[in-house]
Amino acid sequence: MLGHTHALSGLAAGAATLPWAPVQGTVAQVAWISAAGGFAMLPDLDQQGSTISRMWGPVTDVPSGLVGTVARGHRWGTHDAVLGPVVLGLLAHVAAGAYWSSLLLLALAIGLALRALHFVIPGRAENTVMGNLLLSWGGAWFLLEHTPSPAWLPWALGVGVLTHIAGDFLTKEGIPVPLFWLIRRSRLAPIHLRTGATVEKLVLVPAFLVAIVAFVYLNTAAGGALDPLVTRLLSLG
Repeated sequence: MLGHTHALSGLAAGAATLPWAPVQGTVAQVAWISAAGGFAMLPDLDQQGSTISRMWGPVTDVPSGLVGTVARGHRWGTHDAVLGPVVLGLLAHVAAGAYWSSLLLLALAIGLALRALHFVIPGRAENTVMGNLLLSWGGAWFLLEHTPSPAWLPWALGVGVLTHIAGDFLTKEGIPVPLFWLIRRSRLAPIHLRTGATVEKLVLVPAFLVAIVAFVYLNTAAGGALDPLVTRLLSLG
């Protein structure tokens, strides 16, 4: 799937899982949704030289090469529906134990989301290394300063990574057969949807946008705030 489709699906999954998310309050809910959207791009950091890996210049491109080596190439280890969320989730659990590593992790998620969704963001700051750094680290700092604890980060990462893998499962390249690919490289690709196909652009992307709005309305304080307006509009009909 295209990068922005992954990010939108991650945002939708983040909003949909809010009732079970270990977060409280509006700011924490925003942090959860944002992190899930950004982490839905994380598995593609296994490809050095990609747009996402170049997000912060060598700071992301060099580790991306290492990730690709450990994962045995693009769309293998990081796209394993078992190993991907478990290994990355454990690393996130360790990172969530300290403030600066939590800040880095959340900034990475926000940066990935900004880079993927640049087409709906005015200007080009999020596409430049310095602009993305400032926006992502500033946003991460604000969100962490107004949330009780970053212990929820591994769970948001799990939601995002699994959403990414589910999306790639629909494409013709598919995903690796969980764990078994370590012995014999094999993939699951039952649907063969072409990346960037018309159905992705005209069906999936609008569906994810609607899902984001619907779940934010249902699962956050936005619903209660907008209910009187919605009731008034419905009464006009």
